[in-house]
Amino acid sequence: MLNESVKSLAQGPNYALVATVMPDGLIQNQVLWVDADDDHVLINTEIGRQRFRNVARDDRMTITILKDGSWWEWAEVRGRVVETVTGPEAREHIDKLALKYTGAPYANPIQTERVILKLQPERELVFPNR
Repeated sequence: MLNESVKSLAQGPNYALVATVMPDGLIQNQVLWVDADDDHVLINTEIGRQRFRNVARDDRMTITILKDGSWWEWAEVRGRVVETVTGPEAREHIDKLALKYTGAPYANPIQTERVILKLQPERELVFPNR
């Protein structure tokens, strides 16, 4: 079960810093939209993007979620991507995220195929500690 504070931050209109491991061992870190279900932190990307290739090769990921408007409220989740979801569910999910962040359906052209990455937490840290 995901920590309730983490889940709340991930389901709110807050941005996440998502770190994955590149093929050469360096870390790739990007600001992305984020979501959560009861057990996982969710990232929606495309199968043609480097972050997807990174987790397909090395499933480790760290996500830091920052509360909108406050650098002093955040959560860090370290874990592994344990499941990917493609197809209509992933496409509907990116529209849900776009509505949350922009107020409109997802407008960017999809180059390959949408995919939801489900991060299973191995470590969760919430600040301030709640």
